[in-house]
Amino acid sequence: MNSARRLDIAVLIPCFNEAVTIQKVISEFRTQIPNATVYVYDNNSTDGTAELAASAGAVVRMERLQGKGNVVRTMFADIEADIYVLVDGDDTYDVGAAPLLIDRLLSQGLDIVNGARETKIKTAYRQGHRLGNYAISRLVALAFGNNFRDMLSGYKVLSKRFVKSFQAISFGFEIETEIAVHTFEQRLPNDEIMIQYRERPENSVSKLHTYGDGLRILRLIVQLVKNERPLFFFGWLGMATVAMGFILGLPIIVEFFETGLVPRLPTAVLATGSVMLGFTAFFTGLILDVVTRSRQEMKRFAYLAIPALPRTGQRACPHEQPAKTQFGRPNTTIER
Repeated sequence: MNSARRLDIAVLIPCFNEAVTIQKVISEFRTQIPNATVYVYDNNSTDGTAELAASAGAVVRMERLQGKGNVVRTMFADIEADIYVLVDGDDTYDVGAAPLLIDRLLSQGLDIVNGARETKIKTAYRQGHRLGNYAISRLVALAFGNNFRDMLSGYKVLSKRFVKSFQAISFGFEIETEIAVHTFEQRLPNDEIMIQYRERPENSVSKLHTYGDGLRILRLIVQLVKNERPLFFFGWLGMATVAMGFILGLPIIVEFFETGLVPRLPTAVLATGSVMLGFTAFFTGLILDVVTRSRQEMKRFAYLAIPALPRTGQRACPHEQPAKTQFGRPNTTIER
C-alpha cells in the first residue's frame, strides 16, 4: 500500500573557511525551514568551520578535492532528497527568501529557481563582478539561450529531477555556469526571483578570484559549446577559416586570370589549405552534432526516469486533505 509523506528538503552548503558566518547561516535555515536537513560539506577548512557547523546542528561531511565544483558534485551524488536548496555559507544571501523560492518551485512545477542578487551596497557586488557576470551571460545566451539575470548566483532551489540528471564536470566556481547551461540546453522549466544580497561580515574573506575564476568560466563555456553545440562551434570555426582562405586567395585568383601565372605559390597553398580545413571543420561539426543529439536524448531519458514533484496543493491520494505547511500553503505529498 502506498503511503504519503512530506517532501524531504536538503539545504546544501559547500564551505571553505567560513567560521565567521557558518553558524548564523545554519541557524537561520533551521528557523526558516524547520523540516529541512542542513548539510555542510567542508572543503579542507583550516579555521574550524566543520566543528562549528556540527555544533550548530548541521550534518557535516568532508570533501578532500579542492574546489566548489568538486564539493557540489559530491553533494548531488550523496544526498537523497526531493528539493535541494544550494547556497553559499558566507551569509551574503537572504535566507528568508528560501520559503519563497521553494513555493515557486512547487507551485509552478519547476526544476530550478534561481535567486538573482540585487543590492544597493556597491562593495557587496563589485562592478567588476557585475560586468563579468554580464559578459559571461551574453556568451552563454549566444550559444544556449539565457533567461537568467544573474546566472552566477550561488543561491538556487533545485528539484530531484535536476540534481540526479546533472553531470557536473566543473572543479571550482564555474559550477554555477554549468548548472545554468544544463538548464538551458535541456530546456528545463525554470524561473528566477530577485533576492537581497549583502556585504560579507567583517573578517570574512571572499574565495572568488575575479580574473582567475573568470578565465576558468570562459574556458568551461568554450568546452560546453564544443561538447553540446558542436555544429555551432565547428560551423563558426569553419566559416572563419574558409573566409581567411578566400581573403588570401582572391588576389591570387585575380592575378591568375590577368597574367595566367601564380607567382605567390606558398600563399596559394595556404589559401587552399585554409578553405579545405574550413570545410572539414564544418563537416566535423555535422557528424558530432548527430552524436551529441543521441547523447542528449539519453540525458533526457535519465531525467524523465525520475518522478516529477507534484505541484503545491496537488493531492497524493484523492481522499486526503493536504495539511498546512510552515510556508502558509497546502503541504505537498508524494505517493511511494
